[in-house]
Amino acid sequence: MLLIKTRVSLYIFLALGILVAQTTSFNLVRVLSHNGAQRTANSPNTWAKSTSRIICKSGDDDNNAQEAVTNEQATGKFDLTTALFCAGLAFDAYSEPSDSSRWEKGSKGLNVAFVSNAYTRSLYKGIVEVTPLNATDLPDEEDNAEKLVTGGGVDAYLLVAVAEGKMLEDLKTVEKTEFSEGVIGLQDSSHMGRSSTAWSNVDEKEGALRAKKGYGGAYHIKSSWGKGGKAIWKDEPPFYLYVSDPPTARLVCTVMDEEKVGEDQVVGSFATKLSYFAPLARYKDPVEAAKQEIIKKMKTMDGKISEEDLRNSVMQSYEGTNKLRNKPRKKDKKGQVAMGMAAGAMLAGPLGAAVGAGLGNMFEGEVKGAVSFKLRYLPIPNVDAERKRYEVKGGLPGVDWGLLYEKHLAKTGKHVGDYTGQDLEMCVFVTNEKTGCSCAIYRSLEKKIIAVTFRGTCELIDLITDANLIQTPWVEGADKEAEDVLMVHVGFRASLNSISRRLKELILAAVPAGQDLSEYDLIVTGHSLGGALATLFTADVAEYGMDAGRRCPQLEPSEPWFTSLLSFGNKKTLNLKQAPPKPKSIRLYSFGSPRVGNDAFVANFDSLLKENKINEAYRIVNDADVVARLPRSVSFLGMASVGYDHCGPTALISLPEEMKNKDNEDEDGATTPIPKFWVEGESDDAECPVRDGTTLTSPMANGMLLGDIVNAVKSANVEEDTPFEKNGNMFSMAKLGDMAKSVQGRLSNFEATDLVSLFGIRKEYAEREAKLIKTIASGEALGHHMEDEYYGAMGRASGFIARVGEDVTEMQSVGVKEEI
Repeated sequence: MLLIKTRVSLYIFLALGILVAQTTSFNLVRVLSHNGAQRTANSPNTWAKSTSRIICKSGDDDNNAQEAVTNEQATGKFDLTTALFCAGLAFDAYSEPSDSSRWEKGSKGLNVAFVSNAYTRSLYKGIVEVTPLNATDLPDEEDNAEKLVTGGGVDAYLLVAVAEGKMLEDLKTVEKTEFSEGVIGLQDSSHMGRSSTAWSNVDEKEGALRAKKGYGGAYHIKSSWGKGGKAIWKDEPPFYLYVSDPPTARLVCTVMDEEKVGEDQVVGSFATKLSYFAPLARYKDPVEAAKQEIIKKMKTMDGKISEEDLRNSVMQSYEGTNKLRNKPRKKDKKGQVAMGMAAGAMLAGPLGAAVGAGLGNMFEGEVKGAVSFKLRYLPIPNVDAERKRYEVKGGLPGVDWGLLYEKHLAKTGKHVGDYTGQDLEMCVFVTNEKTGCSCAIYRSLEKKIIAVTFRGTCELIDLITDANLIQTPWVEGADKEAEDVLMVHVGFRASLNSISRRLKELILAAVPAGQDLSEYDLIVTGHSLGGALATLFTADVAEYGMDAGRRCPQLEPSEPWFTSLLSFGNKKTLNLKQAPPKPKSIRLYSFGSPRVGNDAFVANFDSLLKENKINEAYRIVNDADVVARLPRSVSFLGMASVGYDHCGPTALISLPEEMKNKDNEDEDGATTPIPKFWVEGESDDAECPVRDGTTLTSPMANGMLLGDIVNAVKSANVEEDTPFEKNGNMFSMAKLGDMAKSVQGRLSNFEATDLVSLFGIRKEYAEREAKLIKTIASGEALGHHMEDEYYGAMGRASGFIARVGEDVTEMQSVGVKEEI
């Protein structure tokens, strides 16, 4: 008994350690910062060993193990071909768009790279090329702190935006009032270019040196008596702006003062019709207008026309200077009010001081400055462009998801064109500078597929740090105190919200005129943070349709969803009274996705699955990937309960270290194939190892220490030996000894998790939490989240060996000897 008591005392400390870990495992920043930052090459594959039984067998150990599921046909709805296709896109999103892409810069940090010429031509009618030259008569710097850092002049850069559609309402203040913030005041401008900064402490000589080093040749000429400062953009490269409706488009130009201390300031702006610079922009069909102009010139020149005249008739050019006409009201007038008071006091005493202060407060100063630039306008002909098939590679050098996908198709007797078409193309890449949210849109007009892939965070530690417990209502304006309100991670929603509306506009525009989104299948994917964003986006579109009149769901009525399409030439094909359109089908396959919402959100998501509004939704998890197990749910010590759970079933893949093309032999020496993957609810009825599971149970339940001891006592059944009497009770020595032997046998297998079972915490839950902490400490939890690990595991799931920097080869044997 003393030995047992001693062992129990020792295990108390171990068990308490697990309890503490269980309540604090959601906060992994400190652990990862010490142990998870570096990949551990020789660390033991703890999680692979612990989950191998779950992957390979169905039911508990007490039941007869069933043969493992080893092919995708047996797993029901989960489709390996779709999963491989999505994996390639999810990790390919980490690559930057090609250098040939044209960027649409947004004044609010929302930028779009147009990758496909065919897609771009379907949206826009013209391109404006702007080359900044100089800005003259600039005021001096008023901020004393900024003067010390960059000099006494304005650190000027030029913003140019094309304003169309709804943005024309914003232009009323620019064109009709003296006070305006120009480009900065455009609420929804998404066509903006920016020059480099001409720093006031960089002169012409310093600018030339900077140009040789690749920093640009912009420089500043200081102001002198009667002349303001001057910013020179020498050899500045042009930037390009897209135009949807040239006849109504306005060009808005704003000179900014870049600040090292505080926010950038507006110096001045002007706005003018695009047709002022390029008369051809007046026409709805500028290409036809250019053709008629050429015919007219040929008639007056006896059928002869020079190459220069021909070029100028199609591509119109402008070079000139425009005076700044607007500026914002001054925010800080303390200095000029003080000067007014002093001047007034000198002239008329206290009364003069009051009048002087009032005049100083009213004074705004004149708009100073002018800007010079070159401009060329080129109409985009409305003709079909060649759609080159996009080659999917991946985010890491040496990874070739496209090759793995093609080999899988060949193995299954399919061809690439059978599934995605021969015209799969990346249309655009969307990103927000402020939130970092990024995604890409792909399409195949041949197969009528649109794919959206969200990029994960490039700094994994940042993701872990952001995996906090704070939640916000999924539907903006909903009462977060209401019962069963849908709550989601506040950071994930804010990130998606920053690009959602523009993203939906671009998806709708990916459908050619004469067709409808309801004819297209939508595939949504993403890795890591991208998987969380993909989940939220899928929930939005499945329930509310492709509502481009708002960002994320809101209680307030959204603007008409079709507004942006009216300028894309689709008026004849739009039913303006219909609700936002929905795709033909929606499939979501995420990789290493964190949890996004509470039980109510998950229940709503699952209802969309049951109602077939979401056709497929799977969270693919590689082995011990810790991100798929975050954020953690918390409810202890009087804290409010904050719950997170998984949306849709889990598809578990793994690549154990023990897998060296060995056979998995049973006791009879027969070999059984190791399954390629395990799908929750489809492969078997086993509990998903990625979910938290049920935390509490009865201390007397089977498998719990007290329950097992009670059962051991009850099961003791031997013939009674010689009885003896003590305090009037009859005992059987043999029976008592058998009971003691049974209890001793159970206690001989005593584990730390047996102690936590005394408090009603399930052993399976405690074991899982302990293993999770071990994988974090070893580096596995972080390593299994990386692309190379998913590449290898997805290769194994499809029957191939896929390693970074090596050719993809078919596996000769999928059997391995596992340590269970």
